Amino acid sequence: MTDDAIRVELVAADRLVWSGDATRVIARTTEGDVGILPHHAPLLSLMVDGVVDIQTTDGETWVAAVDAGFLSVAHNRVSILSERAEMSHEIDLEQARSDLERAKQSGENEDDAQAEVRRLEARIRAVEQAS
Repeated sequence: MTDDAIRVELVAADRLVWSGDATRVIARTTEGDVGILPHHAPLLSLMVDGVVDIQTTDGETWVAAVDAGFLSVAHNRVSILSERAEMSHEIDLEQARSDLERAKQSGENEDDAQAEVRRLEARIRAVEQAS
């Protein structure tokens, strides 16, 4: 890792989703979007369902949809821990749109139903942002 990079690990409950060196990470927290650059001050935050955008040291952009979780920054390392996380290229966009439409048509106002809609919207945003 070079001096102008930050080590990133994106972890779901069942697997390591992405790991590598980056020049920038953007994630959505309960306080809003946060941008993290190399040598960022220590930070611990709660994440909400949303998109994580990682700019690698090779100039590639990796985008993932994540469920609520935790974001930790310390010693030039970023750890993103989420119950579920999917890289944008792993998501079937048409299936995600269909699932979202079905969830919205269910008409349920329960917290679980609304959480499912937010999760599905994040999956779609991840694919669209990566395109």
